[in-house]
Amino acid sequence: MSSTGTEQHPPTALIIGASRGLGHAMAAEFLARGWDVVGTVRDTTARTPLHDLADHADGRVTIEHLDINDAGQLPPLHERLAHLRLDVLFVNAGTTNNEQTPIGAVATADFIDVMLTNALSPMRAIETLEDLVSPAGLIGAMSSGQGSITNNTTGGREVYRGSKAALNMFLRSFAARQGETQRAFVLLAPGWIRTALGGPEAPFTIEETVPLLVDVLLSQLGTPGLAYLDRFGQTVPW
Repeated sequence: MSSTGTEQHPPTALIIGASRGLGHAMAAEFLARGWDVVGTVRDTTARTPLHDLADHADGRVTIEHLDINDAGQLPPLHERLAHLRLDVLFVNAGTTNNEQTPIGAVATADFIDVMLTNALSPMRAIETLEDLVSPAGLIGAMSSGQGSITNNTTGGREVYRGSKAALNMFLRSFAARQGETQRAFVLLAPGWIRTALGGPEAPFTIEETVPLLVDVLLSQLGTPGLAYLDRFGQTVPW
């Protein structure tokens, strides 16, 4: 798997955005598979499902504070985690607004909010923390099938679509700058999931989806290069 696994102690995953929803469920799934997990939460005052997970994890879940849109919080997080060698760094971040508004009518502040949270902030986190990742580890981010330009035949959710397409491009640029690295880079398209972001009408549950997502990530460890994959490990067209 990676150097961490061969040194006879559990591999470690850092999940950014793990307080609830898909991020929390991914943290729980990694833990169930024998991994140590570091998960970030935005609000230091609120108790989250991640805290409940940590309470029963025998010290194998560490909770860190990070508001991903506050770039000033990234260097201190790096310093706190500098003793770790990560096998997986995965950024789970997403917001949306103006879902039915044509892009030309979207308010500037709303556009900036989505693009910052979904595209720029994840890449800032990756670029700040990537040196903590094992040379044979994996760096990934939660994208969306709606980030596929090829598959966009209906329009709608235009700010969200654009932000995920931007994230895809930015991670592709980052991977291209890595030269001869043995690391894997993964953009995950989980599908329409019943979360706070996906809403109650989504056809798929977190419980049935997250094990598949973790399967995909683990299958990519040791495979250098960038992949844009759905929850079944199938390539999503750019």
